[in-house]
Amino acid sequence: MSTLKNKVAVVTGGNSGIGYATAEEFVAKGAQVIITGRNRAAVDAAATKLGNGTLGIIADQASLADTDALVNTVKEHFGKVDVLFVNAGIGTFSPVADVTEAAFDSIMNINFKGAYFTVQKFLPLLNDGASIILLSSVNAFTAMPNTSVYSASKAALNALGRTLSSELAARNIRVNTVNPGPINTPIFDKLGMDDATRTAFNNQVKERVPLNRAGESSEVAKLVAFLASSDASFITGSEYTIDGGVSSQVLLG
Repeated sequence: MSTLKNKVAVVTGGNSGIGYATAEEFVAKGAQVIITGRNRAAVDAAATKLGNGTLGIIADQASLADTDALVNTVKEHFGKVDVLFVNAGIGTFSPVADVTEAAFDSIMNINFKGAYFTVQKFLPLLNDGASIILLSSVNAFTAMPNTSVYSASKAALNALGRTLSSELAARNIRVNTVNPGPINTPIFDKLGMDDATRTAFNNQVKERVPLNRAGESSEVAKLVAFLASSDASFITGSEYTIDGGVSSQVLLG
């Protein structure tokens, strides 16, 4: 169903994981898609695979200069934007006692500051009636050890989404946040776990998730595509949790 036909959609961090899956869903629903990423080869390969004239742009969400260049390129090619999916983010985990200032800044600069200014700089390009979706995490409101900075960055993103939904309502721009739980994405491959640790982690996920598995990027993508479309025309300022039931559990021991 072409619910995004002739719409222009920007996906930050769109060369892998949830970003790529969402870009794929957008293309399938008729959108003209722009993806960003930091690795030229990965971005070019993803854009080629997505097809339908998908434009791949090298941009680091932590760099405001890169974001300025991204906005200018999108304006040059398409003029206006109908969907902005702020997906790019990183996750590195360590106890509070071990967090360095550099690690703190790295996470915040991409996950929150970068997301904040991506939205700000795209505002002049957004059509009235556009949709903004922010990718957050269940860590924004859960208490998982060793995730203090990451969790804080995502909680800030959720607060931003609520505020934006109020500020931009006059332009009929809808702003919603998606909070995934454990999802099979490449981010887990970057945590440095060996095979045994990864297997133990996967088993722990199965034990904690009521649906007995991790989610897939494609499942998150379908939710994002719904929020991007006119099917969600009366939805704004909302947070959607997609975690297989993890955050609904009551832990007694």
